[in-house]
Amino acid sequence: MLKHWMLAAVMTSAALTLPAQADALRDQAAEQFQVIPSMLPAVNNNPITKAKIDLGRALFFDPRLSASGVFSCNSCHNLATGGDDNLETSIGHGWQKGPRNSPTVLNSVLNQAQFWDGRAEDLKAQAKGPIQGSVEMANTPEKLLATLQSMPAYDDWFKLAFPGDAAPVTFDNFAKAIEAFEATLLTPAAPFDRWLEGDDNAMTEVQKTGLSLFMEKGCSSCHSGVNFGGHDYYPFGVVERPGSDILPENDKGRFAVTKTADDEYVFRAAPLRNVALTAPYFHSGKVWDLKQAVAVMGSAQLGDELTDDETTAIASFLTALTGELRPVEYPLLPAETATTPRPTAEVIAQ
Repeated sequence: MLKHWMLAAVMTSAALTLPAQADALRDQAAEQFQVIPSMLPAVNNNPITKAKIDLGRALFFDPRLSASGVFSCNSCHNLATGGDDNLETSIGHGWQKGPRNSPTVLNSVLNQAQFWDGRAEDLKAQAKGPIQGSVEMANTPEKLLATLQSMPAYDDWFKLAFPGDAAPVTFDNFAKAIEAFEATLLTPAAPFDRWLEGDDNAMTEVQKTGLSLFMEKGCSSCHSGVNFGGHDYYPFGVVERPGSDILPENDKGRFAVTKTADDEYVFRAAPLRNVALTAPYFHSGKVWDLKQAVAVMGSAQLGDELTDDETTAIASFLTALTGELRPVEYPLLPAETATTPRPTAEVIAQ
């Protein structure tokens, strides 16, 4: 009888301890992370409207906004494959290979700066870059506007999206419409978000162990907040700089923006939401395996040679950051007219 009583007491004690441990982990996580909002976030100097979103969606998918007529925003930020192109570095005008891996567009409105080096302060500024990039879409603002103005439907859509503007078809409004659409590309309800909001079964025990390690080892010192990164800059190689196979010597990161020696090989901390969908990893796109990427970060940033069990658990936790992208309706784009600029499909030798 005494043995049965003692066993019952032990089981009761264990049952009380496990929820306490779970609550402690959740409380610790809540201090460092936030759930993805289900409502659209406010965007500075750009009120979001349905007309603006619809216009931005059309522009995002329209390849005629590139000089060649081949590449759209969706080419490098494919919404069907995690918001990126799953290439080491993107392919652009004349089949040139770009210098860096394409970041995901999903949840990008939650980042405090855009691009690996943070050279664009918001998505409006970011949208103007690839259009003019010689290795991306290789267009000019003048030809872009001529293309849009040649199609009456676009003229109508810009008037609906910017009703207060006397001449709404402008490069700035083009960028604002893209930003408005991209602001809708949130991925809420990831297993981590559901767990943080109280669903104990939303994450596996291995994922919870990975979360604990993620915070304990120091990963969250750079990858925190609502987007698990995307808000600050750090040297790639705080403790030990990776080799040139992962960290190309000719890409000095934020130094190209600031011209400050301290910013050599400094990059924006990558946002880790949906990271399981966005291989290959790092600005160079040289690592395809998520566990390997975790191990590289452990040694390079933390000076910690993580065990196989630790990298497995952390990588498993990172898969719990995969959220739910709302269905995106593919737009029916307006037809070209006689005045639509013709594409330039020159092939550039590599």
